[in-house]
Amino acid sequence: MANIETGQLIYLVLLLLMVAGWFFMQNRQSMNKTLQQLAVWGMIFVGVAAGYGLWGDIRRSTNMSQQTYQSGTGSVTIPRARDGHYYLTARINEKPVRFVVDTGATDMVLTQEDAEMIGLDPDNLNYLGRAGTANGEVRTAFVRLNEVQLGEVRDFDVPAVVNGGQMSQSLLGMGYLQRWGRIEIAGGELILTR
Repeated sequence: MANIETGQLIYLVLLLLMVAGWFFMQNRQSMNKTLQQLAVWGMIFVGVAAGYGLWGDIRRSTNMSQQTYQSGTGSVTIPRARDGHYYLTARINEKPVRFVVDTGATDMVLTQEDAEMIGLDPDNLNYLGRAGTANGEVRTAFVRLNEVQLGEVRDFDVPAVVNGGQMSQSLLGMGYLQRWGRIEIAGGELILTR
């Protein structure tokens, strides 16, 4: 609920006070009944506020579990997230890394945090490359990944870059996507097939 602005909070409190005031005015003779109704409305209000606050976590955990692999076919189906992007989890050097599929990115781009998680030392990489992003130019370090696994498909010695700047999510760009024989977007799903 940290995202709720002050104006929204004031509006909700005033709305609650108006509803409570109406109940008191309607039921002045039976105060016990009024207090019971007030307690019920208070619980409803708290439940709605908790649901609103937790909705982002619920949606995120639901989207993460929807990636499917079709056994024996070399096919991966990724549903479109509510924000319009496609997210998937690949295993790099046996570690799960969450990616956003970005057909506008030339390479597979790792955040410094993800690079460190898979066993690279971002502080000792040579950031000799440059990449143009929506936030301007950033420095990049070329790396080779021992193993990338997506579903049942494994690739070895995969080229990638580590972003020298701040980045919230690793990107799965065309350098890796081109390894798949077929890339299809249909019915709100991204389907990769070998």
